[in-house]
Amino acid sequence: MNAPRDSIPEVGAETYLFASSNGGHITWLTDALSRLGSVVVLEPGTKSIDERIALLGPVAVFIDFSIDQSEVAGPLHQRLKRDWPALPVLATGVSAEPAAMLAALRAGVDDFIDISATPADAVSTLRTLIERRSSLQVGTRGRTLALLGARAGLGVTTLATSLALTLNDLLAQAQAQTQAAVRVPARAARHGVALLDLGLPARDGLLYLDTQSGFSFVDGVRNLRRLDQTLLHTALAHHSSGVAVLPLPASLSQVREISHADSVALIKRLTDFFDFQIADLGGFSTIDFVAQTVREAQRTWVVCDQSIGAIVSTANLLKDLRTREVDMTHLSLVVNKFDSHVDLTAKDISERLELPLHHVIPARSAPLLSAASRGEMLVRTARNDPYSQAVAGLTRGLHQEFMSPTGQPPAKDPRWSALISRFRKSPSEG
Repeated sequence: MNAPRDSIPEVGAETYLFASSNGGHITWLTDALSRLGSVVVLEPGTKSIDERIALLGPVAVFIDFSIDQSEVAGPLHQRLKRDWPALPVLATGVSAEPAAMLAALRAGVDDFIDISATPADAVSTLRTLIERRSSLQVGTRGRTLALLGARAGLGVTTLATSLALTLNDLLAQAQAQTQAAVRVPARAARHGVALLDLGLPARDGLLYLDTQSGFSFVDGVRNLRRLDQTLLHTALAHHSSGVAVLPLPASLSQVREISHADSVALIKRLTDFFDFQIADLGGFSTIDFVAQTVREAQRTWVVCDQSIGAIVSTANLLKDLRTREVDMTHLSLVVNKFDSHVDLTAKDISERLELPLHHVIPARSAPLLSAASRGEMLVRTARNDPYSQAVAGLTRGLHQEFMSPTGQPPAKDPRWSALISRFRKSPSEG
């Protein structure tokens, strides 16, 4: 499989990035990994590697440490370990150039591939690294839930803010129970929930939570390389419950100044700091960004009500996502504002949109409006209300699906297990 330079692999194929300008090395590695996925080649000094990582989600990055490329290989490795610490980075070189191998090992690469050896050795080295990563992984990456709404007014922001509050409370309770029962290592401390307030009308999530923020999603993208726990604690707005909120900027024209790739890279980076992210994309009109966010999210709930306009708009949104070859298997339907007196069932809507029905939330406009007028959230002031009960059910489902009994994310990403299985089935080891 000779992947063209800077090509994008087929949907569903595992991807490996290779920073090299040596044609022979490119051919060797592409052939060696041909049974495992696609190799996308970048010039070692490229500035677009962050964009490629965000777009393609590679399994690993290979850097050519040959003598003629050593000047750019070292700095590139340092940049990757700083900006993408969870991504495995392997060096390539030839044993006839011991200086290249020494430079790679001194740089701190995860492993070394000898281009002069057999392709089976490359597969074996990569497999061993993936297995090691899998066994050591402690579940530090959080989960992302995207909420889509084809138009404003479907109640997506109210649902997103309600979910963020109830999920954060549930995580806190689970953590407290675990700490009371067993000793929990300090590194397992709960990071809680972040609400990405990206829906339209802009910044309604902040409004519902009665919270102010001077730091926006655009600011987050611009400071992507500087993100750490301290910056997030001081810059992000926090509701009194502890939920972190990252809204759109007050001036939406700023959104045009950042790329979709960098925006998705920020969402992915934030999973290093929060157990859960709730991404409110209700009414968001930029379909390419929506599509990339859906690809990054572990689950996507499409929110729709019983109105004909909402159903038609949602059908068009789903058509646009399918056109962009988005994997629809992680998408499900949440029918919001459901009125049993309306002669259109949730099952009817599910069949019309060709989405599995995940949940039905009852119409409770009066209690929701009454709570909002007092600057409160119904899920906190009236926990027995049918709306609050429905949101609590959704929250428990999320917690059961993605969190272990200790209240922490599962210890292993299932992606690694699938990769290991593929390695073991590969006949390329001869």
